[in-house]
Amino acid sequence: MPVVVRDGFRVNYQDVGSGSPVVLIMGSGGTGRVWHLHQVPALVAAGHRVITFDNRGLSQGGGAPADFTIDDMVADVAALIEHLDAGPCSVVGTSLGARIAAELALARPELVSGLVLMAARGRSDAMSTALVLAERELDELGIELPPRYRAVVQVLQQLSLSTRTDDLRTADWLDLYELAAPAEAAVRAQRGLYPMPDRLAAYRGVRVPCHVISFSDDVLAPPARGREIADAIPGATFQVLDGCGHIGYLEEPAVVNAALTAVLRTERDHAVLRAG
Repeated sequence: MPVVVRDGFRVNYQDVGSGSPVVLIMGSGGTGRVWHLHQVPALVAAGHRVITFDNRGLSQGGGAPADFTIDDMVADVAALIEHLDAGPCSVVGTSLGARIAAELALARPELVSGLVLMAARGRSDAMSTALVLAERELDELGIELPPRYRAVVQVLQQLSLSTRTDDLRTADWLDLYELAAPAEAAVRAQRGLYPMPDRLAAYRGVRVPCHVISFSDDVLAPPARGREIADAIPGATFQVLDGCGHIGYLEEPAVVNAALTAVLRTERDHAVLRAG
């Protein structure tokens, strides 16, 4: 896998397709390869050049210190876009990736032609703060959840009610989560980025087109939190996709891909008009 080095950190990336460039930023604990299951094929077919990468803490041999910041992660994305001469480009982020994408639009607006923020929040609330502090306490005590219990917790946190009430689908997801052990060190490092400060006032400074996508059954970033971001960013649009939990892009990929391709098509058309 090709890499770009920034400040001693190796960013593993993939660059496929041709056409208008799109950078996809994954959430906590997920590698860039996750996008290649469903989103990358759909976006390449829609005429996009699609760039994916592994966030700090996940790149093999990346050497990222445990105390990296959101600013570090933003700078990594900026360096990748510049290395590939891909800017200005559309940037799509989910969860932690949405936070990185929004901060990139503030710090380096010349690199971003448009934003799509999925499963996003602009601040930590009481419940999300309690969750991350409880998870940190487990880390400090050296407690690692047994795979079967961890799978149950992940299904409850990540998936929609419609999936969890379907016994066959639930069984499949429980098996998947039990077998797919997370990169615990990476998750712990990225957990250090939370609780998230209130960035809603800062987001009023975003000046690129932005579309916020929330998932109806997302318990980690409920639609109300996505609406707060859309209300804060001037001109931002907002959409709720039904029947999706926090990982809607894996749970209901056809629904998410349809929304993404429609938004990116609009951004591309507007960019052509501006250039003309």
